Amino acid sequence: MEPKIGLALGAGGARGFAHIGAIQVLEKNNIPIDFIAGCSIGSLVGALYSMGHDGETLERFASLFRHKFYFDFMFPKMGFIAGSKVKELIHLLTQGKKIEDLAIPLSIVAVDLHTGEKVIFRDGNIADAVRASISIPGVFVPENINGRYFVDGSVVDRVPVSVVKEMGADVIIAVDVFNLKTKPQITTIVDVILQSLDIMQNEMVRYHEIKTDIIIRPDLGNYSLHSFEHANELIQLGKRETEKQLTNIEKAIENWKESHA
Repeated sequence: MEPKIGLALGAGGARGFAHIGAIQVLEKNNIPIDFIAGCSIGSLVGALYSMGHDGETLERFASLFRHKFYFDFMFPKMGFIAGSKVKELIHLLTQGKKIEDLAIPLSIVAVDLHTGEKVIFRDGNIADAVRASISIPGVFVPENINGRYFVDGSVVDRVPVSVVKEMGADVIIAVDVFNLKTKPQITTIVDVILQSLDIMQNEMVRYHEIKTDIIIRPDLGNYSLHSFEHANELIQLGKRETEKQLTNIEKAIENWKESHA
């Protein structure tokens, strides 16, 4: 009897490219993924992987986000980035598909801006749900879906371990790409917002430790939420840390098998 393995991919902006490195290592070592839950950038990587794209293809996709064209800056009303162009790119990459049609079951986490409720998208258009999940407050304009405004799921659940557990996972591998920059370059209002959000996330984790079978935390140095030009380096860091955790992953799987023999 084999355990159902769940992958929880956390928020972190560009640092989420490390998720791709983690996936590449899991693939190389024939560790199958049965369920995925993603938040923010984790929802995008998770959606693309759930479609059937392998880790190498995900790495090629990552290069598209280096181009600033996809970040349509605007005079701020509800955010500095309208998000229309990045949603067009997501729609293109996901081929207009729906979540319920994916090869690997996927849950995408966002937050209802009016009620503060954590909302889990398990069906509907992938691009809509991912756009909602990546809506960093104050940076992206919130996504409007059926009259409800949604912001980044990391506001309440940075690494959605509980979500993938509810999906039916027996063994959970969580990838946490959070990193509080110790010497940030703060020169714009966007930098102020992003660093402030990181500080808030850091405090949240101090009081609510992530409880999972395996936690992969790449050492992301001083990379920021918007270090999109460093995709290759971030992918390599994700690979390196996941390789270090391989023995623990295999042990967690074996322990489950022994306890359910």
